Amino acid sequence: MAQVSTRAFQESWDAVSANPRLVVAVAGGALALVAALALYRRLRRSPGERFRGLLAGRDSVSVLLHPNPDADAMATGIAVAELADSVDTEATIQYPGQVRRQENRAFRTVLDVELDPIDHVSDLSSEAVILVDHNVARGFAGADGVLPFAVVDHHPGEGSGEAYTDVRTDYGASASILAEYFRDTGATPIPPDAHETEVTGASLSTRTATGLLYGILSDTNRLTRGASAADFSAAAYLQPGVDEDKLERIADPAVSTEALDVKARAIAGREVRGSFAVSDVGRVSNVDAIPQAADELVGLEGVTAVVVVGEKDGTIHLSGRSRDDRVHMGRALEGAVSDVSSASAGGHARMGGGQIGPQVTADGSEEVPVLGREELLDRLFDAMDGER
Repeated sequence: MAQVSTRAFQESWDAVSANPRLVVAVAGGALALVAALALYRRLRRSPGERFRGLLAGRDSVSVLLHPNPDADAMATGIAVAELADSVDTEATIQYPGQVRRQENRAFRTVLDVELDPIDHVSDLSSEAVILVDHNVARGFAGADGVLPFAVVDHHPGEGSGEAYTDVRTDYGASASILAEYFRDTGATPIPPDAHETEVTGASLSTRTATGLLYGILSDTNRLTRGASAADFSAAAYLQPGVDEDKLERIADPAVSTEALDVKARAIAGREVRGSFAVSDVGRVSNVDAIPQAADELVGLEGVTAVVVVGEKDGTIHLSGRSRDDRVHMGRALEGAVSDVSSASAGGHARMGGGQIGPQVTADGSEEVPVLGREELLDRLFDAMDGER
């Protein structure tokens, strides 16, 4: 039987060899099959495996956070850096602006996060820029010329990466996406009382697991606002590797006197129409006190959606919160200022923010408000009512 099969094969091969066109066709078909199999294997890889593979192809990357980064951005940044380190790629975490809010400063200190501040596009450490927790570079000179290598985010937007884009607007935090990446690659979270040598195979450090969990908790208000099933699943995956002592130190830092004062002013000065509230807290020296006041105000009985207004250096800052299915806060804030050229606003269904810059007089001698406060408050109420 073997001799017959061998003879049949030889005869078939002789027939193919005698026809050059047939040889080319067979070779082309084989190459197409190989290419198809390679593509199939590539498509079957999980997002985490694909992202890690992209990192492995670079000598260095700049992991760029959004201006004035929060815990979710920093957590995502250190997670990308750890994935990069696992494939011997150098990663530098960079950011414009300042780390201001108490919890964010505590996050940076407790987890010893190394961040490199930038003011100009030339400060970027690598040509391969990875945007995390935002999808369009902003906040520094030349930002509009940045073409990111990759984007990982959960915010709405049109930005994308040249080689990789993963924007999941249904997720409550970007940290949940990175937790999935580690899970995709088979990484085991290292318990805080264990040593890395005790874990065989791929691992996730206690530091990064703790940071990712806090990033999820902070952006979803402890999994009570805008959290998806994926956020809960990510938190459960991370939990064995979390250092609870450090998590508590980050979550409960000392609150500044100004933050308490702004919260008190927001509550005392609120204007309520139906179940919506708007509060003008006046001038502040730390704009991060404004969203903290909004978090406080939306928890009041009978209030389902709020916007807190504050001013610093002539710029009006808006921070909104909603637990009302009728009010998509990001769209409401955007609608309230959509016709103001010096304004920008947006966000998620449950939370949003915005800014209104001042208008400079024709002779350039002074800056004047674009909107009067009463008009702005009316606009905000109308927007929450769906009338803008």
